[in-house]
Amino acid sequence: MRVRPSLTAVAAAALVLTTVTGAAPAAADRGSGGRPLDKVSFGDPYADCTIGARSPDSVVYPGTEVEPYLSVDPRNPKRVVTVFQQDRWSDGAARGLVASWTRDGHAFHESTLPFSSCAPGGADYERASDPWVSTGPDGTVYASGEGVDFTKSTRSALLTVTSRDGGRTWENLTTTHVDEQPFFNDKPSITADPTRKGTAYQVWDRLDNDPPGPNGFDGPGYISLTRDGGRTWSEARPFVDTSAVPNSQTIGHVIVVDRHSGTLYDFFDWITYSEDLNTVIDAHYAVVTSTDAGETWSAPVTVARDTAVPEVDPNDPAKLLRAAATLPSPAIDPKSGTLYVAYEGSDFSGGAYNSVQLVRSTDGGHTWSRTPKRISPKGVPAFSPSIAVDGRGTVALTYYDLRFLKPGNTTTLPTAYQLATLPHGETRLLSERRISPVFDWLQAPYAGGYFLGDYQGLTVAGQGVRAVLTRANSGTPQNRTDAYSGSFRTPVTR
Repeated sequence: MRVRPSLTAVAAAALVLTTVTGAAPAAADRGSGGRPLDKVSFGDPYADCTIGARSPDSVVYPGTEVEPYLSVDPRNPKRVVTVFQQDRWSDGAARGLVASWTRDGHAFHESTLPFSSCAPGGADYERASDPWVSTGPDGTVYASGEGVDFTKSTRSALLTVTSRDGGRTWENLTTTHVDEQPFFNDKPSITADPTRKGTAYQVWDRLDNDPPGPNGFDGPGYISLTRDGGRTWSEARPFVDTSAVPNSQTIGHVIVVDRHSGTLYDFFDWITYSEDLNTVIDAHYAVVTSTDAGETWSAPVTVARDTAVPEVDPNDPAKLLRAAATLPSPAIDPKSGTLYVAYEGSDFSGGAYNSVQLVRSTDGGHTWSRTPKRISPKGVPAFSPSIAVDGRGTVALTYYDLRFLKPGNTTTLPTAYQLATLPHGETRLLSERRISPVFDWLQAPYAGGYFLGDYQGLTVAGQGVRAVLTRANSGTPQNRTDAYSGSFRTPVTR
């Protein structure tokens, strides 16, 4: 979901195991460099589910997998877990969420995540959205998502599960927070603390569409955490307060952790609207920090202006796209502690279209680059940046761009996924390669725009990085998209 009790956390049935949908043979796909991508989505475990229709106008896209994320076991880079939405609905969320896991880095197998009623043993929600996954230092995998109702109620809930066997089975299904209207919970992420065994943090924005006083709405950041490996979670509470600025909300909360000091950094977008809520009057990325494992947090520090403009087909602006505008992608250099944030912005096009932009901080997030650096090519719209920094300080970014779109072409939208690497974050040393085939974005499901997902995933894996991405298929209306993953070495630098 996107832009849109204070209740005690409820631990649902302990040890809830989901169905393993079986092994599937790996399928290779290649970009321009001949490097293979492994297919991670197979079949449709929710094909027979009839739950979730909101109205006669609701369209479900069967066989679609969108909005993937991933995590790699820090002890073994071949142990990978990806998560994604399965069977996207046109008017919000999906039939359910699915995990895909591998123990050899290539052959992926699926398991269902119990975040909706479509999943075996799943939570009592009509749809699910916003999958996220993170692996702790002991190999415990934490997955999170959002359960939502559209017909029988107006609930939105934050849900978590854990896996002790690398994503094959899932347990400890927990509702960390749930609300009815006028509240709506959105865009959760989950981060396993690499310095504190058994500790993980779930963060999100909680929109109040009818707050007391003159505000039209309020959207603070919320947090719940576990100290026992996901068996129990703390009562959800606000940790980024937006009430002092009328008609403000946060969105896109993601935590990264300094492995040396244990400091937590939570990044998000802060958006303020006009009194009639029709105009954005300010938008900027910000960060708050915690030095006591999430108990207390600093005041927000501005990272960069959010200059993203609407995502559209540049040859036919009436065709809306939907990618990662307003959502920051942060990372931290595990050796130096340098912080980086990648995001979509229009600083380099005079507001005409979005590029991939990058800022950094070398003093623990207190100050940030005065001006962003452009990472994607000049003159080319680019979308959905993801970022990771390896142990040698090489910054890696992935993103979609439209460099293959020819003037006048309004029937297809040729798109490809790129990987850029910057040793020590230096743009003068930037190198780039295409890691996916060219595909037609306009074949993707339509959900507020042609939808590949509000985000994609990138993480460190051994001596390089591993990506997960959505790719659209042509001529297959019952299978419009699939998810793929691949690992790539990063340059060795001194």
